[in-house]
Amino acid sequence: MTGPAVSAAQPAPAVPVRDGGLLAVHAHPDDETLATGALLASWAAAGRPVAVVTCTRGERGEVIDTPAHRTGLARLEGDGPALAAHRETELAAALAALGGASGVVGHTFLDAVDLSDARPTGVRRASTDRFEDSGMAWVAPGVAGPADDAPATAFARVPLDDAAARLAAVVRARRPVVVATYEEQGGYGHPDHVRTHHVAVRALALAADPGAPVPGEPWAAELWRAVTPSAALRAGRRALAAAPAARDLAARTGLTFPDPDEPLPPLARHDAELRDAGPHDVAQVDVAAVLDRVLAAMRAHATQVQHVTPAPAAEDPGAGLLGWYALSNDVLAPVLAHELYLVSPHLSPHLSPEASREAPRAPGRTSRRAGRR
Repeated sequence: MTGPAVSAAQPAPAVPVRDGGLLAVHAHPDDETLATGALLASWAAAGRPVAVVTCTRGERGEVIDTPAHRTGLARLEGDGPALAAHRETELAAALAALGGASGVVGHTFLDAVDLSDARPTGVRRASTDRFEDSGMAWVAPGVAGPADDAPATAFARVPLDDAAARLAAVVRARRPVVVATYEEQGGYGHPDHVRTHHVAVRALALAADPGAPVPGEPWAAELWRAVTPSAALRAGRRALAAAPAARDLAARTGLTFPDPDEPLPPLARHDAELRDAGPHDVAQVDVAAVLDRVLAAMRAHATQVQHVTPAPAAEDPGAGLLGWYALSNDVLAPVLAHELYLVSPHLSPHLSPEASREAPRAPGRTSRRAGRR
């Protein structure tokens, strides 16, 4: 499952599939595929237990329904309950695609987790309230910020320990060796992605704490944060703009290409940072080995993802471009040859809610994709 190093300057990556289970934690339906699709598919293909926790149902997402990508579902945009119900079906189809013919990818929505067996604390118990999509606003190319009209039930406003205790209960029940989610700025700044990262960090601390008011026996897992080497992302964008098939698609549909030289979203990390992380702190997943599953899962999210296309065999394999797609912003994005994760060891069970907003960050490490959900 391991591909070659992203660049000669980087250390050999860790083996991505290990004994034990994988749990991916995401903000909205489609994030599991766009951010960690190859990881999930690789783990499922190896016969390992795989599950996804989704924090919201993407009620505030845009809906793609254009002459070039007809879904007939434009009416769902702005109708939160109806769009949520439909996106649940898209998510189920995507997980089936990632799991393959014999694999099963488990799933739960975070607000469906019942904490009624936990000892009394200030954490809210089972509720009819849903964790809802917080919405977002673009603040820079490829970078999002909070929406001005986020509802009171928005996931970004849910008390941290409320959401984290629920996720900790899932971690204790499933006992994964790896929990995967976004880096600390949520990949591109969406408030639900940022909150999901904080929730995952806090949940792992609670899950490992014998005194935490969470059902089940304590359990510790590694945290894997999805990132992308900035050099590989820029190279992929250049290869995409040069690909004849992609240029033809753009000419026919009005899609545009991202600027390879513009500032990149927070998930992009410089080679030097990845090199400093050390050989055991980076995990790399070969996307080509599970490309069919990943592209099928993307297509399943038809209201959110359009024009999912594998790169023709004639394309230069050295460019690291396996295909392309676009989100609702009508900007083509490359499917790169590898997914990359920063690996953090088991977190301290005594990590406070405040500290969870910063952890994990290795010594010397600095913090730094678009359409919308």
